[in-house]
Amino acid sequence: MDWYSTIFELIDMRSFSNLWFWIAVAVLWSSASHWVIGVPYDMIQRARRVGGQAEADLLDMVRIHVNRTLYIFDVSGVWLLTLVSFLLSALAMLGFYYGIEFAQAVFLMAFPMSLVALLNLSFARRIQSLEPRIETVAKLLLRCRFYVQLIGMVSILVTSMWGMYQNLSIGVLG
Repeated sequence: MDWYSTIFELIDMRSFSNLWFWIAVAVLWSSASHWVIGVPYDMIQRARRVGGQAEADLLDMVRIHVNRTLYIFDVSGVWLLTLVSFLLSALAMLGFYYGIEFAQAVFLMAFPMSLVALLNLSFARRIQSLEPRIETVAKLLLRCRFYVQLIGMVSILVTSMWGMYQNLSIGVLG
């Protein structure tokens, strides 16, 4: 037996039965719910609790990330939408029509993250249209975080159900 076979026996290369895939899913959703529009959750909590300089820092950070997000979308939004739509369509076709498990796994991570990106864009537009007060900004950021967590829970449920189906069907058929 050569080292190549040994490595591939040691590390299962099928996505849904691979521990590293599930660690990546956990890190992806943990990071997505912690960083809302580029602002960390602990910064929101500290600004609401402590006030003063923490509030000013939060409002500055929100202003910077909202302006950055909206600038990127205004400059290259159509191209980004086209590219992301193409990539998601290609992953969906490769994964679910041609049966490539890796493409299925990447699609089940990328599609919900595209919804999170649209959600962040929507909340960024909403925040930009408001007067920058800590109460309204923190409320909108926490609401956005809640929606990201909902998307994450549904995504993890769908991904785990699909992964169990894949593992059971391979075990029975393979």
